[in-house]
Amino acid sequence: MDKHDFYFELDHELIAQTPLADRSASRLMVVNKDKQTIEDKHFHDIIDYLNPNDVLVRNNSRVIPARLFGIKKVTNAHVEVLLLRQDKDVWECLVGNAKVVKLKTIVSFGDGRLLAECVGIKEGGLRDFKMIYEGIFYDILDQLAEVPLPPYITEKLSDSERYQTVYAKVMGSSAAPTAGLHFTEEVFAKLKAKGVKIVDVTLHVGLGTFRPVSVDNILDHKMHEEYYMMEEESAEILNNAKANGNRIISVGTTSTRTLEAIMNKYGRFQASSGMTDIYIYPGYQFKAIDALITNFHLPESTLILLVSALAGKDLILEAYQHAIDERYRFFSFGDAMLIY
Repeated sequence: MDKHDFYFELDHELIAQTPLADRSASRLMVVNKDKQTIEDKHFHDIIDYLNPNDVLVRNNSRVIPARLFGIKKVTNAHVEVLLLRQDKDVWECLVGNAKVVKLKTIVSFGDGRLLAECVGIKEGGLRDFKMIYEGIFYDILDQLAEVPLPPYITEKLSDSERYQTVYAKVMGSSAAPTAGLHFTEEVFAKLKAKGVKIVDVTLHVGLGTFRPVSVDNILDHKMHEEYYMMEEESAEILNNAKANGNRIISVGTTSTRTLEAIMNKYGRFQASSGMTDIYIYPGYQFKAIDALITNFHLPESTLILLVSALAGKDLILEAYQHAIDERYRFFSFGDAMLIY
């Protein structure tokens, strides 16, 4: 399969630069994959499409201040670093000026309050850094780093909490699981009152989610590993839902990948944690989810491949063209889609 088969033209004016004042006021496109129908709604209408005993699965990962701007010791070259994945005090990072960072290079952030020594070199601008500091690492990040917004968002965000879901709690993501940005506590209260069960999983969003497909044949693309976790209570609720024939609806592609990765590994939902590089593209047979709430994604991305695997490429491209014609807002702060 060719990645160009998943390309579409998008007016840049449709790329949402700021979030709406009311999270749930965004538009919602409802796509029925069996009936091949498309409806235009608003996100608060999501309550009408979920049933008692449905299980709604959300990714509770929280975006960390992951973008750091530093100076290379000795040469004073500027180095931009995006924190991706942690192993104790060693972080895998995407480096903007990677060619100047060699083994044993030391980068200074905040006049030396945080030092990073390069202890590993990887392809694609990736480096492993041992972090050297005094105190609590995340407190230092709060002082020195920025929450990284995607490059297509050029306006400054006045409130960084608007790039967090209202249920974000487990620190570790380099980008937000943006499908969840539409939910409010009021929406959750109405869903619970209707009898919908709400379950949390964790997947720390990293390079695997937002790295573009750089090869023409999508089968040649390699996903980057990301950390996931599921607790026993979540696994039990999900297994009961499967046993009773109740639907599992995932909030976002990251929740989907977590659920599918666990189901592929164990044949059931199981309390577990680890790394996953699961890559979902057309032809994949979903084992965990029945429906998906998601945003509108970049052309030729792994995300549009995933939703095409669920609903079919032709229907997804038709839905995207409808979104363009109807002036939906795209990407992280944009509108939402329900596929069921």
